[in-house]
Amino acid sequence: MHAAPLTTTTTTGGLHQGLTRRQISMMGLGGAIGAGLFVGSGQAISIAGPAVLISYLVAGGIVVLVMAMLAEMVAARPTPGAFSSYAQTAMGRSAGSAVGWLYWIQLVVVIAAEATAAAGIVAARTPGIAAWVWVLVFVVALTAVNLFGVGNYGRFEFWFAAIKVAAIIAFLGVGVCAIMGLIPGVPATGIGNLVDHGGFAPNGMTGIAAALLIVMFAFGGTEVVAIAAAESDDPSRNIRRIVREVLVRIMIFYVGSIFVIVSVVPWNDAAVADGPFSAVLETLQVPGVALVMDLIVVIALLSAMNANIYGASRMAYSLGERGLAPAAATRTTGRGVPTVAVLASVAFGFVTVGLNGAFPGVVLPVLLNIVGSTVLIIWSATAVSQIILRRRADRSGAAMPMRMWGFPWLSWACLVLLAGVITLSLIDETARVQLLLTIGLTGVLLVVARLTRVRR
Repeated sequence: MHAAPLTTTTTTGGLHQGLTRRQISMMGLGGAIGAGLFVGSGQAISIAGPAVLISYLVAGGIVVLVMAMLAEMVAARPTPGAFSSYAQTAMGRSAGSAVGWLYWIQLVVVIAAEATAAAGIVAARTPGIAAWVWVLVFVVALTAVNLFGVGNYGRFEFWFAAIKVAAIIAFLGVGVCAIMGLIPGVPATGIGNLVDHGGFAPNGMTGIAAALLIVMFAFGGTEVVAIAAAESDDPSRNIRRIVREVLVRIMIFYVGSIFVIVSVVPWNDAAVADGPFSAVLETLQVPGVALVMDLIVVIALLSAMNANIYGASRMAYSLGERGLAPAAATRTTGRGVPTVAVLASVAFGFVTVGLNGAFPGVVLPVLLNIVGSTVLIIWSATAVSQIILRRRADRSGAAMPMRMWGFPWLSWACLVLLAGVITLSLIDETARVQLLLTIGLTGVLLVVARLTRVRR
């Protein structure tokens, strides 16, 4: 299949352009700043020690390159299918279908997992109400938010993300004060913990590499800005500023937070693995730490869940628009909401209520394991698509609103880095199973795409 190079067009179909640049920027932060930072970072720290900062910088560098490549393609052709549409244009129908469905399946499972995790935390605080009731409440509430128009969703997600950003800024402020000894009654921690407990890299390169596998997936979610840009008032212009803002803030928040954690608390403290942010606040004798962190984690989970419902529904809409999913997915309301796509994307969340009752703690971990390495496949497909489409555009002389810097060297460097992470995953026993399952799922989707064609 030989498709035309990217050209500047807007293909939003029945969707409305109701998102502002600020809202999309906060969506990118909301999608990336989740429980992976607030809770999961503790596991990475316990593996690599203070050298986990290197893991975050490497993973952050990969994200910067992937998002720069996405921004180039979005500026040329904004579409709710984003990386799936670009994969189809670059590599053919089967590739676009597999990438799109893989992304949708991942988000559908993650939506259910986030609802379950948030419900578990709230249920522990409200013993009179079963966890499945909270799952139902969260799924219904956020489904309603997504059904009332993209503008309403944008405002809701903006404030969700704003709370998380405010929490991280406050944490960074308190942490810096602790390091410098500016908190009354608390001795200055300094930065001795970076080297005092076995050195900066107590487990060497092995620890850094193992932590990288965990850290990589914490950055997943930033790609939602590429999907949302198609529903903004000026996609080509907005995407450049949005990507720059999101990447700078994420790097500051992630790297800054981890620096504070490993400076204030010894990396091998058992409390760090259980909850790194809580460990810091408890060390600094901040009152009500447990309740505060529960609230922040629940908000983080619901914010990411909200963003994932949006991303999944728009991907389903785009798949339907391209004849890769039933045409019903393209039906929109007067407000531009793809109702069928939204409901299909949250349906598994409702099924989760029953699954958690019948098979508690079994079903979701299995499903999450299958889609656990999805981000590696999607980011790799994005890099390959950008290289192909950029070369195609350069050959044809097509005008492009934005050109990624350092092409083709940085694009190839990103692919090499991703290949390195994939290699590390194949060496690590736990990650290997997860990656092979995801590759197997991708293979099935490719075969299905070749054997079927949805008639519109």
